[in-house]
Amino acid sequence: MKIEYDYSHLGGSEILQVKYPDQYREIREIVRAIKAEKKKKSEEKTMKGKMLYSPKDMNAQFRELFRARGYNELRDTYTIRIPRYSHTITGAFKQIDFVKDKVLVEVQFGKYAFMFYDMAKFQYFFNENKADVGVEIVASHKLQSDMSTGVSYGEQLVYDIERLKRHFPAVPVWVILLNVDG
Repeated sequence: MKIEYDYSHLGGSEILQVKYPDQYREIREIVRAIKAEKKKKSEEKTMKGKMLYSPKDMNAQFRELFRARGYNELRDTYTIRIPRYSHTITGAFKQIDFVKDKVLVEVQFGKYAFMFYDMAKFQYFFNENKADVGVEIVASHKLQSDMSTGVSYGEQLVYDIERLKRHFPAVPVWVILLNVDG
C-alpha cells in the first residue's frame, strides 16, 4: 500500500521524525509492505458480486507486521464510578492496538465514529503520560470506494480535526490516509 496523504496535527509527524525516528521509519515500511487484494465478494444490494478490498485481511497483515517489530497492545483497565450514582462498573478498559515506547498506533477500517473515538483514546493515554504521539492509519476516500459500505475515510477525520483547531484532540497525531499502489 501507499500513503495517499498524511496530516500532522500539533506536530505529530515531526515529533515522530525527531524523537522516534525508528518508529517513523517502521510505520512507513509496514504500510508499504501491506498487500491489498480484492478478496471479499460483496453481498450488499448496491454492489452485489463486486470484489472489494478486505478490511479483515489488511488488519491481519498490519497486526502481523507491527507485532513482528515489537509493537504490543496497550490496555488500561479500571472501575467506573460516577458521582451521585450507585451503580459501579468493573472491568471497563481503554485499549490501543499497537504501542512501542510512547508511540500509539491505531489502524481503523471501521465506521467514522471509531476513528474519532481513537482520537479520544489517544487523548486519554496522553493525559495519563503513556503517550507522546498517536498515529491513525485509515483508508483514503479512493480506497474506501472499493471497500464495504460503512468503512470510513480519513479525509473526513482530517476535515473535522482542522475545524476543531487545537482544541481536540490536544495530543499530537499523525493521520495517514492509505491507498493501493498504482
